[in-house]
Amino acid sequence: MPAPSTASLSAQLPPGINVLERGWLSANNVVCIGPEGAAVVDTGYCTHSEQTVALLQASLGEQPLQRILNTHLHSDHCGGNAALQAHWPEAETLIPPGQMDLVTQWDAYALSYTPTGQDCPRFKVDAALQPGTTVRLAGRDWQVHAAPGHDPHSVVLFEPQSVTLISADALWENGFGVVFPELEGTAAFDEVAATLDVIERLAPRTVIPGHGPVFTDAPAALATARKRLEGFVRQPRKHALYAGKVLLKYKLLELQHTTVTALQQWALATPYFGLLHQAHFAEQPQEAWLHSLLDDLVRSGAVIRQVDTLHNA
Repeated sequence: MPAPSTASLSAQLPPGINVLERGWLSANNVVCIGPEGAAVVDTGYCTHSEQTVALLQASLGEQPLQRILNTHLHSDHCGGNAALQAHWPEAETLIPPGQMDLVTQWDAYALSYTPTGQDCPRFKVDAALQPGTTVRLAGRDWQVHAAPGHDPHSVVLFEPQSVTLISADALWENGFGVVFPELEGTAAFDEVAATLDVIERLAPRTVIPGHGPVFTDAPAALATARKRLEGFVRQPRKHALYAGKVLLKYKLLELQHTTVTALQQWALATPYFGLLHQAHFAEQPQEAWLHSLLDDLVRSGAVIRQVDTLHNA
């Protein structure tokens, strides 16, 4: 796996904040060290959990990790929770409200892991990141804002003194994450738009996204996101096509290489693929649709195909 990088714009981040850019399988880790102790926001995917623990050990030295915070509970943002909790058993874990019972009972379907065909080891939860409150990180009070759309329970964190936003998957430099409620037939594009409006009102000078590098031109990113959203609203099938490719590419990032047959079996067993196919592409057999997605990924250079074997590019 590629080595993570430290954010190139660290000089513009608040003191005590260090961003580890992890790539697209694991969300970025935001390491926060201050008088109140050490914390990390988002923990990556489970297949990278050993690396996540090692990165936190290197960042913290002898200081213990005291809190784990998740902006939302997609597997690439909380898949390292269990490993971090095992290494630092006294660490408190905070998640957005709305899914506390699902984590306590561990409903892998309702938490999205079964429908997406992804994995997430069971972890414990201690408290909620309640919108409208603040959380102390690196010696500063960060506002907790609801950010539904990509995930109905997602939050973003904003520090008004440094005007810094931890935006998770609500805003990237070139877009935003798949709008997962839409895959289940729940209208959520309006929630994406409302979350973008919240971010515009906050007017961050520095944005720490869930994936990709730290950036400073929030207006440009918002304009890009709104243009992308408008396209999805006009053509929901376009969003469904994007979602299907993301799910396939994510699995290939996890596996690195597999056979077409094995990936086809995985897709047939993954509920979101059936939902996407039935809602938007039922005019063709599901197997043919899957092959068309793979062909698009190969043409774009995202996947390398050698006879019956697929490799992550």
